[in-house]
Amino acid sequence: LYAARKAVPGHAFSPDTHWQQEFEHAFEWELTPDQRTAVADIKGDMESPSTMDRLLCGDVGYGKTEVAMRAAFKAAMDSKQVAFLAPTTVLAFQHVKTLKDRFAAFPVRIDMLSRFRSKAEQKVTLDDLAAGKVEIIVGTHRLLSKDVQFRDLGLLVVDEEQRFGVAHKERIKQMRKKVDVLTMTATPIPRTLNMSLVGIRDMSVIETPPKDRL
Repeated sequence: LYAARKAVPGHAFSPDTHWQQEFEHAFEWELTPDQRTAVADIKGDMESPSTMDRLLCGDVGYGKTEVAMRAAFKAAMDSKQVAFLAPTTVLAFQHVKTLKDRFAAFPVRIDMLSRFRSKAEQKVTLDDLAAGKVEIIVGTHRLLSKDVQFRDLGLLVVDEEQRFGVAHKERIKQMRKKVDVLTMTATPIPRTLNMSLVGIRDMSVIETPPKDRL
């Protein structure tokens, strides 16, 4: 699978736009050195023609989500869709809130798929997703169902990959062949770490705690 991904050219994202700079300046905190390095690594991966498969490790509250949101914004600016995969409904809900707050000033539509939404609401979201009207979709493993169709998926962000089951992981792997993937974790499982150490997957580590963080 990984050899196939290297062989198949992916989408090379465009360099940062003026809006990207505005989006990044709107962040109310100072980026930590590790965050800045991770952002640069991810942008480099996205702009290269081969598909990204990067593991982003960092403790809870060390700013992994902000790094992922910058990648999501970059993808949205290139008219690509972004899927944000979270292991629990509560986490998906938190991500939606964070994303909506952060993207409020920009014309990017963010929606959610989870069991909190009624069948009718889910159908509207799925139709809009297939038509390309939703740029960023957040959801639990519901996003991996067969009825979820994207018009042009460019980036998959997986939060806490180790909490997904084998069947879900297989589905994520299939998506990995042609889509840039960013996996965030505070506690990487041994196999994932091993893959990073042998160079199959790239890894960025955020070790610097944010200012005033004890």
